[in-house]
Amino acid sequence: MEKDRVQAFSDGVIAILITIMVLELKIPHDKPDSAHASALQELLPVFYTYILSFVFLGIYWNNHHHLLAATRRVNGAVLWANLHLLFWLSLFPFFTGWMGENHFAELPTAAYGAVLFMAGVAYYILKTTIIAAQGDDNALSEALGRDLKGKISPVIYAVAIPFAFVNPWIAVSLYVLVALLWLVPDRRIESRITPA
Repeated sequence: MEKDRVQAFSDGVIAILITIMVLELKIPHDKPDSAHASALQELLPVFYTYILSFVFLGIYWNNHHHLLAATRRVNGAVLWANLHLLFWLSLFPFFTGWMGENHFAELPTAAYGAVLFMAGVAYYILKTTIIAAQGDDNALSEALGRDLKGKISPVIYAVAIPFAFVNPWIAVSLYVLVALLWLVPDRRIESRITPA
């Protein structure tokens, strides 16, 4: 099967998700002071959640791109694992808007964490499925190594979710921590594998 089609489809889905998320940023025009900076203050929670989700989608896109670039074989299991990841990513716009519109209230913040957790698990499943599809070619597996970031990220999300009910800002801080962990470019694949 052609990995380029999987990559192109996934790129398109992620681009659409980013576009949908930005549509949640409504232009303030129905108030007398809508042309002043104070009118934008109401949008700050939505804007902050948009930035966070944009960064997460960017991280997934970047890592997904590198993972597929290093992939030599794609099979049906990889296609389903990829769709599983895209399903969880497709929920980002809704939960981003819900958390932002409700100013980081407990339940929306916990639900946002649950979606982050499931997307992290789905990415781990995709990575594992792709490695298995490569057969005796262990170059990708060797490049990824123990994948500490990939294993610890869902754990941090799982810890953050109950904290959302104690103090949502603790949960948000943990979500930001994971984003910062992944924001540093991961050169493991680039440094060890030259894509075909």
